[in-house]
Amino acid sequence: MEEAAAKRQGVTLGKLNDSNPTRHGLAPASVPEVYSAEPKGQRYAREALATFLNGRGNGRCEADDLYILSSTSEAYSWLIKLLCDAGDAVLAPKPGYPLIESIARLECVDTIEYQQRFDGSWYIDVAELREALEGEHGGRIRALILINPNNPTGSYVKTPEREAIVQLCREHGVAIIADEVFYDYDLEPFEGNARLAGEHGVLTFALDGFSKMLAAPHAKVGWIQVSGPVEDVAEAKRRLDVIADDYLPMSEIIAQRIPSMLQAAPEQTTRVRARVRSNLQTLHAMLKTDPNGLVSVLRAEGGWNVLLRVPSVLDENELVLAMIERHGVSGQPGYFFDMTSNGYLAISLLPEPEDFRRNVQIVLDTVNELIG
Repeated sequence: MEEAAAKRQGVTLGKLNDSNPTRHGLAPASVPEVYSAEPKGQRYAREALATFLNGRGNGRCEADDLYILSSTSEAYSWLIKLLCDAGDAVLAPKPGYPLIESIARLECVDTIEYQQRFDGSWYIDVAELREALEGEHGGRIRALILINPNNPTGSYVKTPEREAIVQLCREHGVAIIADEVFYDYDLEPFEGNARLAGEHGVLTFALDGFSKMLAAPHAKVGWIQVSGPVEDVAEAKRRLDVIADDYLPMSEIIAQRIPSMLQAAPEQTTRVRARVRSNLQTLHAMLKTDPNGLVSVLRAEGGWNVLLRVPSVLDENELVLAMIERHGVSGQPGYFFDMTSNGYLAISLLPEPEDFRRNVQIVLDTVNELIG
């Protein structure tokens, strides 16, 4: 208590047990800085990030609402630790990327699937969510995971869905984990979509990071933005501080680069967005002019992957194996993402235009060969 009081008064106490070698002239010349353990991430980095987030319309974000760590995967792990005990459960979307289930399993937590359904566009079955929360396993559910936009469906959380989900989570004492790493890559969105970052109606943890923002998966920096009712946020941050203190994730070396990476973000995001939108236009044109018309693309609202629909009489594995054997190209069939029926193939919109055109043509040629 006395140490805490001294800190509040701005007094720096000497410590007989200070075992930080950088404070004793032992740091290497290549890394000369004095290390200061800041579990949530270095203050200057969080302040720079808060300024950046406030500039893009996240609602009001304070540096103390942010936790910087190495990746959104690590963020999922922290939040599952925070919200769940062993044997608890989280709600996760299907179709969806299988990473969430794997991370939850490592934390001894179950995932309960809720379906995104397609009817010209993707939507969340809110009635199914209510049924899950009020059903047999509802008492074990501690969090609802929303991917905004989802991967691989590309669907944003629509305004009516969001309003209903926030109310539902509030009624059942369930937190929202909102993964928004693809948010800026809008393709064919509906009007009114918005980030869940800054949501105040229910305890919300919004995830984002440089991996997608900069199109740089080797730039391993992610963050959690905490928002919601004041008392819930205070308690969540108190407990999350303990997890952050145990893991001390953010390297000072990386943190020093965060301000410059934030400066590069708008230009880099614009560059990537232009590429994926252009390739999507190319895809639509190629599908429209294909004489056999056997392949279509599901509406992609955002992200940088899309789902192709191929004839369901083709086995997805057979299609991918044929592409490997005949053209030296592999792919991810729909069942990788737990699509509910056969006949889907995920394709990236990131390749350079000529490479992308060639990839699409390989799919068309292989489907036509197998059907013919």
